[in-house]
Amino acid sequence: MLHRTYSETAQHILTCAQSMRGGGVERAMLRMAEGWLRAGRRVTLVLGSDEGPLAAEIPAGIELIRLDDARYSALFALARHVRATAPDLIFCPGNHYSAAAAMARLRLGHASPPIVAKISNALVRPEQSRIAAWAYRRWLRLHPRFLDHVVAMTPAMAAEARTEMGMPADRVSVIANPPATTRPDAAPVTLPEGRYIVGVGRLEPQKRWDRLIAALPHIADKEVKLLILGEGSARGALEAQMASLGLAARVWMPGHVGDPLPALAGAAVAALTSDYEGVPGVLREALSVGTPVVSTESSVAVREIVTLPEQGIVVPRENPDALVAALNQLLDPERARPAPVVAAGDPIADYLALFDRLVVARHT
Repeated sequence: MLHRTYSETAQHILTCAQSMRGGGVERAMLRMAEGWLRAGRRVTLVLGSDEGPLAAEIPAGIELIRLDDARYSALFALARHVRATAPDLIFCPGNHYSAAAAMARLRLGHASPPIVAKISNALVRPEQSRIAAWAYRRWLRLHPRFLDHVVAMTPAMAAEARTEMGMPADRVSVIANPPATTRPDAAPVTLPEGRYIVGVGRLEPQKRWDRLIAALPHIADKEVKLLILGEGSARGALEAQMASLGLAARVWMPGHVGDPLPALAGAAVAALTSDYEGVPGVLREALSVGTPVVSTESSVAVREIVTLPEQGIVVPRENPDALVAALNQLLDPERARPAPVVAAGDPIADYLALFDRLVVARHT
């Protein structure tokens, strides 16, 4: 049976996730789904595997289709679930899922509901080899063929989408992620005694936590500790690096946490040392609680977040001396903390207005 849209607005939204193992893309998607549900919309989540710490954050009322298969290829069956549930719109929560969206469009053809995708990672990747960068650019240029609309989280990311994807301006919107809020049900995290630097993100090569660990011995204050919150495949390599530098007593890696805001609020500095990012939510979260940040130039959006000198410092990706200097500057005990940055706007309402407009346009 072919899909047919039954509503004149986006009353039923379908989205997807590979697993609940922990990632900013999936966490933001769950926050958005919770908001859409509160607004009276029906939300279906096609989920490869519900294993992982983010399973506790799946909002009540969401309709789950469990595939019991954490492989990415399991999401290539998305079209079948679209036919079965007849959503008004498909939401692709990040770059990682665009291949699944492309496969759904290919299989559904003209019967596909509108597909909206959020840009979650940089579209210009300086760390890629020449061949990989060429292939990635070719892939990005295919996106206008299977996506109806793209959502960027900042104006600079929207400009990057227009340039790198060739997406027409009227098919690109700027909508921020919903801000993170404190989760009273989350297990508390034991924080280091004294002053500490905090990093929040998956322990994956993209995040380059090795840069932050390597900087620690060169920090002027030898009492400052490092707390990295997250889990991933790079844990073994990072622990080996810590041991080789004699830092086992100064670096804490307790794994994934349900609510990083208390750790961010208690930190002297929040640091992000990634090779590439989309719009790093952790920078916004740190600034929302008045914690200054150090970040690599990992995205065009970083300087849209860190807009004032008192908020933090942006450094080149491959400049360890600049990273150490920035950390030392922000760790100066005489330096005042920045005023908390309050998020503006209503991302949930903005998303729903966009979804409704696309569904209405499909009927006309």
